[in-house]
Amino acid sequence: MDTAALIVVIGVAFFFTYTNGFHDSANAIATSVSTRALTPRAALAMAAVMNLAGAFLGSGVAHTVSSGIIETPTGSQGMAILFAALVGAITWNLVTWYFGLPSSSSHALFGGLVGAALAGGTAVIWSGVVDKIIIPMVVSPVVGLVGGFLVMLGILWIFRRANPHRAKRNFRVAQTASAAAMALAHGLQDAQKTMGIVVMALTISGHQATGDIPIWVKVSCATMLSLGTYAGGWRIMRTLGRKIIELDPPQGFASEATASTVMYITSFVYAAPISTTHVITSAIMGVGATKRIRAVRWGVAKNIVLGWFITMPAAALVAAAMYGVVDLLFL
Repeated sequence: MDTAALIVVIGVAFFFTYTNGFHDSANAIATSVSTRALTPRAALAMAAVMNLAGAFLGSGVAHTVSSGIIETPTGSQGMAILFAALVGAITWNLVTWYFGLPSSSSHALFGGLVGAALAGGTAVIWSGVVDKIIIPMVVSPVVGLVGGFLVMLGILWIFRRANPHRAKRNFRVAQTASAAAMALAHGLQDAQKTMGIVVMALTISGHQATGDIPIWVKVSCATMLSLGTYAGGWRIMRTLGRKIIELDPPQGFASEATASTVMYITSFVYAAPISTTHVITSAIMGVGATKRIRAVRWGVAKNIVLGWFITMPAAALVAAAMYGVVDLLFL
């Protein structure tokens, strides 16, 4: 196996993780910044540190990515499939970042894997795609929406007699903890997805025979995600923090608490690689709906949901085209 091909694939995987970091940094901190619970730089620094820590909390999601979506390809063709999948995911990340659309880096990666695998004649594990990707993709936003609505209702009832100004001040402090929990969950979920790709590359190249994740892979993926997070994703942050609904500290806390809880459960219980973007966005919608249905800017929400559904097919098409280019030039 050409070592150069392995180095290129791992390098592109790290770059994908970096784009994932700045694309999804808004997931963890947009609500805290928009409510002024944290300054932007303090929020980004906190998110970067928690992303790094979260990457070491588990490995279930990484194993799902490395062995549960496509059959492990072999040889030069296998490396070309991974390369094309990553390019498809990176391309979609950059396009949606440019337009400020909070799409899913995770589903861009999964779409890239499926598209490149089909183009390269590698079997797709459709049962894994349905069970671990499609079903969670549909269910997790619904849970986030309903959960955010119920958590916010609970907060409104518990603090119904509290002084509004004092309550908001206390929730602004509480948001530091909820934003940290969100960033930790983001590291737990998203760093592992790239770990799974790197493990596949190492297996294909013959550098390891098992699905174990070497420590250097964990450290590298976690570091790149953190660096990307610190770089910030201001365009998407504005969409999440302001364009869906004007959030106050209790609403921000309810959104982050709901979304992080959903991500911990799916990571540790189901090892399902869900989208942090989908969950936090739907939680914000649910929380906003407690004020009144029209408080949520459903036109913006509709565009976001539309982006969710086209992410996997779009990334798959780019990945399939890229595989065709690589096949023509190098295979």
